[in-house]
Amino acid sequence: MNDMKAKIKISLWALAGIVMFSFTGCNPDLLDKVPSYQVSSGTIWTTENLARQAVTGVYGYLRAGGYATQDAGEPLFDVMSSVLDYDLNWLGNIPMKQGNANPNSGIYMNKWRSFYELIYRANDVINNIDLVPDMSNALKGQYKAECKFLRAFGYFRLNQLFRGVPIYLENLEVTEYTKARSTEKEVWDAILADLTDCINEPNLPNKYAASNGNYGRATKGAAYALRGKVYLWMAEWAKAEADFKAVTTMGYALFSDYKALFKVANERCDEMIFSIQFLPISGYSHRLTRAFGNRVTGGSAWNNYIVNPSLAESFECADGKPFNWDDFLPGYSSMTPKQRSVFFLRNNMTAGEITNMTTFGADMTKYLPTENEARILAAFTNRDPRLGYNIITPYSTYLGGVSGSAVTYTLRWPWRRITSPDFDVQTDTNAKFYYLVRKFVPEGTESLNINLGEIDIPLIRYADVLLCLAEALNEQGKTDEAVTYVNMVRDRVKHQLLNTNSFTTVAGKDNMRIRIRNERYWELPFEEHMYFDELRWKTWKEKAFYTGNGMTEVWGLATYTYRWLGDHNYIWPIPLTEMQMNPNLTQNTGWQN
Repeated sequence: MNDMKAKIKISLWALAGIVMFSFTGCNPDLLDKVPSYQVSSGTIWTTENLARQAVTGVYGYLRAGGYATQDAGEPLFDVMSSVLDYDLNWLGNIPMKQGNANPNSGIYMNKWRSFYELIYRANDVINNIDLVPDMSNALKGQYKAECKFLRAFGYFRLNQLFRGVPIYLENLEVTEYTKARSTEKEVWDAILADLTDCINEPNLPNKYAASNGNYGRATKGAAYALRGKVYLWMAEWAKAEADFKAVTTMGYALFSDYKALFKVANERCDEMIFSIQFLPISGYSHRLTRAFGNRVTGGSAWNNYIVNPSLAESFECADGKPFNWDDFLPGYSSMTPKQRSVFFLRNNMTAGEITNMTTFGADMTKYLPTENEARILAAFTNRDPRLGYNIITPYSTYLGGVSGSAVTYTLRWPWRRITSPDFDVQTDTNAKFYYLVRKFVPEGTESLNINLGEIDIPLIRYADVLLCLAEALNEQGKTDEAVTYVNMVRDRVKHQLLNTNSFTTVAGKDNMRIRIRNERYWELPFEEHMYFDELRWKTWKEKAFYTGNGMTEVWGLATYTYRWLGDHNYIWPIPLTEMQMNPNLTQNTGWQN
């Protein structure tokens, strides 16, 4: 296995038979980042040192949820949403978008196992740490609360996906893992109980300073935030509001620079409430940067993930006006995708390039040999700044490092392999023209080994909490108050604030709901929120499966398209192998055949 944490890829049944664990060294500051070794399960609870390692091992399994191996068959959840598409070579890993998913599809079993493995490790600590003879009661309380948070997170993901799963709060003999599924409500209640225990634990702090050796561990702030998210799923708006407001009193704050927020130097700022931690060491790094990056990224990345044009086109203009191509390129929307490809062509094309694009179907009567780039660039430059911070758009620059030094590249079409000073961004998809991911991708010489991604991956950050709070307030009719929290997020990037001109004037609760949802797309893309938001809002079908959508070039021509399987696609099927091993499991509606 690549992961030195021994990522056990087996079913929940087999988990009970494990008698050997792989845990890491005892430095809590590293949180599973140092070399591991095995200890007997019966020995772990005999000393504080070993028990600390057991707790660290639970955190370590967060890395095994797909980040370390996602470009080898473990897709990110966001690629199942409307914001990202998979390179054609990897499309088979997301059958729910292909319309050919079934209970035997590998992704369902992989995620089921992954989160139950996290739960199993957490259970072991929760139910045994009181046995440790030389550990203080205060530390036992802290660690037990941390593992209840991690167990709650595991069940949170399972319930978001499967809507009712068996609840195991202690580890059993292998033959005893035969519980029936609890209802969705019962699982939510179990998660709430764990998170409430965390909040009530006096030895769990609200947050840790960046310099604290415990930074990265679960805190009351994280527990309140996760509990608030559970209440959103349950439509318990007032309770969600209370929890998110509690987080606002704990010292968290928006980091001043959105783009710099996703750099290693700032991964421990006050905006980060709970993150998965990584180091540039084999086995303790991730491959997200390789999957997001492109061929001129330091180390030469793969751009497995492609940004869907619907996301890029959704970002507002700088004054808050909804973006419309026809405002910049009159007649754009009435042209076919092939015809309007002319607007995306580079200046001074060769005769051969012009012939190729004419054959392709571009309306070359609209080509401007020396002004084409400036014309299209104008459509991207006067927009919400987060467009450029999250996405490499046509004719924007990217500071690459594949040569071993920092070199400025420009995303142009058609791509040319040329030299200084006009370097083009090279990708694994040079035959087509796509929007590329910028967030989390190293610049210049920040990283020259793309296989060792080290930036921490935030699971909960303060901007997310503020937008969740705005949603909870708006759904109660407190729209004016909700505007305040959305404006805090917009103000950080100096985007036009709501209610400051005709474009940004909020026209009631329903209009504000749309604005809050859009704000989450612009603030949080590629951070594993959008798929779950679309499931909860019941907007996934309309956002991702409209006619012609799929992996799509910047001018709107689909390389492949998606097919809606049916409304049962909103809830994942119970994996077939789990049902074969546990006869008490029942299948979700629509997945029986």
